[in-house]
Amino acid sequence: MELVPAIDILNGRCVRLLHGEYAQCKVYDPEPLALADTYAQAGAEWLHVVDLLASRDGEAADTRALFELLARAPQCVQTGGGVRSAGDVQARLDAGARRVVVGSVAGNEPDRFFRWLERFGTESIVAALDVRFDQDGTPRVRSHGWTRDSGHSLWQLLDYYFECGLIHVLVTDIGRDGALSGPNLELYQSLAHAYPGLRVQASGGIRSIDDLRVLVASGASAAITGKALLEGRFTIEAALKALRPG
Repeated sequence: MELVPAIDILNGRCVRLLHGEYAQCKVYDPEPLALADTYAQAGAEWLHVVDLLASRDGEAADTRALFELLARAPQCVQTGGGVRSAGDVQARLDAGARRVVVGSVAGNEPDRFFRWLERFGTESIVAALDVRFDQDGTPRVRSHGWTRDSGHSLWQLLDYYFECGLIHVLVTDIGRDGALSGPNLELYQSLAHAYPGLRVQASGGIRSIDDLRVLVASGASAAITGKALLEGRFTIEAALKALRPG
């Protein structure tokens, strides 16, 4: 399983939101590029970067900090936030992103997202399907910085995208994001069982090395972790040693 450190950018700073709420934002000292360098030097080969202003505000957002990071980060980067057009995808790939993470379009416009898969290739696109569970326990996909319900369940969208050849999907349990409450293992186990061959990136709630170890058994292909690293719950080196013994 791949360890993918996460950097969320808001107004050029590294931040974390609690449960996706912009009103519950914690700012951290490291500058985004300095933090990317630190993670790369520690051995992390990938970085997950989200521009939170772009996610919320779209074209109105100032994305200069994001594009500077894409141009200068020493590791492979996948990035999302505010990807609302094919031009947004192309711009991020041209700026140096290895993969572009698509949330709102993937959640709201399945046919349009499929056309992007065909145009840019399944290795260049990640479907970001961020979910809140309804009263019946169904994971409902949220979009636009988690502020809107897409009208689709996770299962409805993945049934379609799996048939379309999707390879990479990032699934976040919003209720656990930034809360250090542990990952939703049952969710990732269900995904691995229902969609064999799909490369599932687990996100939300990771708090310890033990959480990473149990995610390996869940069938997830990657673990995205942000707050636990920022707050010193574990180091990149310790995580990589746990995930890649020997």
